[in-house]
Formats: sequence, structure tokens, C-alpha cells
Amino acid sequence: MGMTQTYVLVPGAGGDSFYWHLVVPLLREAGHEVLAPDLPAADDGAGLAEYADAIVACAGERTGVVLVAQSMGAFSAPLACDRLDVARIVLVAPMIPAPGESAGEWWSAVGQGDAARDLALVEGRDPDAPFDLHEIFLHDVPQAVTDALLARGEPVQSDTPFVEPWPLAAWPDVPTQVLAGRHDRLIPPDLQRRLAVERLGVAADVVDSGHLPALSVPGELAGKLLAGT
Repeated sequence: MGMTQTYVLVPGAGGDSFYWHLVVPLLREAGHEVLAPDLPAADDGAGLAEYADAIVACAGERTGVVLVAQSMGAFSAPLACDRLDVARIVLVAPMIPAPGESAGEWWSAVGQGDAARDLALVEGRDPDAPFDLHEIFLHDVPQAVTDALLARGEPVQSDTPFVEPWPLAAWPDVPTQVLAGRHDRLIPPDLQRRLAVERLGVAADVVDSGHLPALSVPGELAGKLLAGT
């Protein structure tokens, strides 16, 4: 890409911009402006609208924004589109919402439980084992990166945005790309590909990672963002 663009990188649950700390310098080295807002995840008074406010405040008056959203960020990032000049949305390992659906309802609405069980069986894991942070999220993240992440302490995430119905009647009329993690154990890649087609009408591209590609394969993810594919 010849021209400088502004990337606004939206985190998922927990709202911590640290998630993007390995991707930010790669995009900046390529000559682009990069902003990574923190979301008010610990505030029980903050819901999706307040998350969108934080995104808008971060982007300001910038134009041609590339809005990148990780996981649950797919619920809040599109709410900012009517107040920003957004050239492109990129969803990374996303929870793609449907109108009126809450993030709390999303898992059962998309049949995620069955998909997760199927993936566990294919990978030889116990589908009935208790939730394990390392097994689900950090299995492909380098140890040094994992250590830095865990040293920050467990992020606090309010339930407020999980119980609010997604308020848009339709996905924004903005070119949208979906990047699915090939080894994602939280939202299996087959499910991500299906939802990308059913809910957005797009074919998902694949990143060779689990659920947290910005931490496990930041170079590959940055390359996908820069290439626009």
C-alpha cells in the first residue's frame, strides 16, 4: 500500500490494548499510524455504546480508518462506524453478531458448544475437561509473551456488554474481512468460516494461529492487515 493509513486496533474481552503490543510496531514500521484504545471493560456502567465511544474518541477526526477488532470486539467496533470514516473492517477470530443477539447468547445461538467439543475430540483433548486458560487461549503463544501477559494480572470484564442485545439492524456497509485462526480452540475455524458467509457474506481468510494471533503470530497477522487480505 502506497499511502499512509490509520489502523485502530480494538481488543476483545478484557479491553486491554496490550493484546496488540507486538502488532503495533510492525504496522508503524510499515509507515502507518496505529492507535490501540483500551475499553472500559471493568466498568459495570459501561456497555457496548461506551465501548464504541472509546473507539471513536481514540480515532478522533481521522479518515480512511482501518478498524481491526479481535474476538468480542466484533460487537463494539461496528457501532463506531456511523461516527467514523471507516475504509475497512477486519475481524480477527471474531464473535460475529446478529441483530438483537447478545454476546452472552452468541455461544448457544451459533452452536459453538458442539463445535468446540468436535474440535477437542479431533485434537485428542477431553471435551469435558474444565476450562483451561493455557489450553484454550495460550497454547500457541510463546512463553515469554505469555509471561508478560500474565504478569499484568487477570483482566476484569464486566457482564454488562454480554447481556445487551446487539443494537444494529444490519452490519455496516463497509468492506469487511474475517481472519480465522486455523488452530482456534475457543471459536473453531470451521464455525468462523460458516458465520462469515452466513452473517457477512464473505469468505474468511486463515491465520496460522489459535485465538490470539496478535500474540502468537504478530508478523503474519500484521502482514495480512497490510496486504488487505
